[in-house]
Amino acid sequence: LGQVREDLARVPWRERSARLWPFAHEALHALLRDNELVVIEGAGSPAEINLHAADFVNMRTAREANAACLLVADIDRGGAFAHLFGTHQLLPADERALVRAFVLNKFRGDAALLPPGPEELRRLTGVPTRAVLPLWRGHGLPEEDGVYDRATTGDGAPIACVVILAFPRISNLDEYQPLRDSAGLRVRWATTAADLEGADWIILPGSKHVSGDRAWMRAQGLDDAILRHAARGGRVLGVCGGLQMLGSALVDPHGVDGDARGLALLPVETRFERHKLLRETRCRFDAVTGVWRALADVAFDGYEIHHGRTVLVGDADIAIRNDAGDAIGWQRGSVLGLYAHGLFESPDVMRALFGAATRPLDDVFDGLADFVDRHFDPGALMDLARGTA
Repeated sequence: LGQVREDLARVPWRERSARLWPFAHEALHALLRDNELVVIEGAGSPAEINLHAADFVNMRTAREANAACLLVADIDRGGAFAHLFGTHQLLPADERALVRAFVLNKFRGDAALLPPGPEELRRLTGVPTRAVLPLWRGHGLPEEDGVYDRATTGDGAPIACVVILAFPRISNLDEYQPLRDSAGLRVRWATTAADLEGADWIILPGSKHVSGDRAWMRAQGLDDAILRHAARGGRVLGVCGGLQMLGSALVDPHGVDGDARGLALLPVETRFERHKLLRETRCRFDAVTGVWRALADVAFDGYEIHHGRTVLVGDADIAIRNDAGDAIGWQRGSVLGLYAHGLFESPDVMRALFGAATRPLDDVFDGLADFVDRHFDPGALMDLARGTA
């Protein structure tokens, strides 16, 4: 529920689920009470037999909801029929009974070469293959927990080259997908100083462990490259943990994250508190200047999620305030840092910065739904949801 449980760190991994399941159970039943249809996405494989007894993110939840389950295999990796058959057979009988259909995802090639695979799989398991989804790279969905697609996006003569640091413990990276979807931007992820060459923007994103990622930056030789970029007037943007790294120091009296020196590009200092701040917020930029002046008075809906509390300790302008009137961002020259996530998910922000808004996430989901709909038999998914298939 968004809170750190320090006591869980002292519990052996396989024993943690007994303490976590009651929270998941309550949340699941709240969703089932309040909604006509609940779609549940599992995590990883449901048949990891070494973890099965403690696994509640797959079949325990499916059993609790009596869910009609689709088992999806990434055929682009190879071995999809073996994966589906092996997973089905490793599940206990009561869980196998919940698997109503197989799906082959990320298929490229000649579909005429698939038979007799699906038919043979149905003979062995009794489960039909309901759909074959072609490989689609341009769907526009953000990554979830890490940077998997490091390919540079954009070509031709871009409006700007935006480089985002790919921290080992990067967080909330879904908010950068609108940049990657924008035809006018060249976007790439950086892990070395060489990756920063030619950047118009450098973005320091959020982090699950700020002091650890700060040490990684220093070890990768990124500090000097960022400082040189800022010194020649290049834009540097820090979001949440990235803002904290732009300051002079990270102070951690409670052992939440760790002490660290910052880049000192902003005259702010961050102190980590025991309790995490969690809130949705309506943000509005103040009279930002220079390379950020296009954002002056622009508002957007975002959210804050951080242990750190940051205060101004030198000369810098307050750049942005939340709806409570609190300062949550500062600017000095071409360097801007803010606590609010969701900046680039705002059409108003994208229009102010780059002259055009990108697709809203709702449109991305609609496109994905249409794509799926074209490759399933008509009504097949709703029949499964209604229990009529």
